Amino acid sequence: MVKGKFITFEGIDGAGKSTHVETIAAYLRSCGKTVVTTREPGGTSLGERLRELLLHEPMHLETEALLMFASRREHIAKLIAPALERGDWVISDRFTDATFAYQGGGRQLAINKLEALEQWVHADFQPQLTLLFDVPLEVARERLDKTRSLDKFEREQQDFFGRVRNAYLQRAAQFPHRIRVIDSTQPMHEVNQQLEQLVSALDD
Repeated sequence: MVKGKFITFEGIDGAGKSTHVETIAAYLRSCGKTVVTTREPGGTSLGERLRELLLHEPMHLETEALLMFASRREHIAKLIAPALERGDWVISDRFTDATFAYQGGGRQLAINKLEALEQWVHADFQPQLTLLFDVPLEVARERLDKTRSLDKFEREQQDFFGRVRNAYLQRAAQFPHRIRVIDSTQPMHEVNQQLEQLVSALDD
């Protein structure tokens, strides 16, 4: 039986989700929780090596999806599952919803292929809570233009991000009990208050 809680942060590039990971981790620690923060692709030694390939190397669409799930399998086995078994709270910056959004929505890979991989890699395992940070495309692009050098996904065109955003919102409509949409155009303190309420409810 899983003893800890698994929370994932999702959203298009530039939505602001990564900014809130450590803030919410610090909040949970202040509530006495042991918290592990991680990311996808990545999270393990092998996963971080795969991340470099996935974010920067051109590759066939199906290769990209397979590597995402290969990294995820390692991530669950080596980091997420052991932490949850210890009773820790795990916060991951992206998980499988991102693959459905980016490889499915953005790259337009057949959804049944992604569903088959999901069933293989983690058939009965899902986050207790997914926080989906949503912003208009122009806001996301403006934020990205102010940041570091961009990876291959962040360099995609607006129509790609439009498909990714739509896929995310479709997932939220499909799984409303798990995925909560956050208006990330709100002031940061208002977003943080909303996040604290949502994660605190997992303890109820």
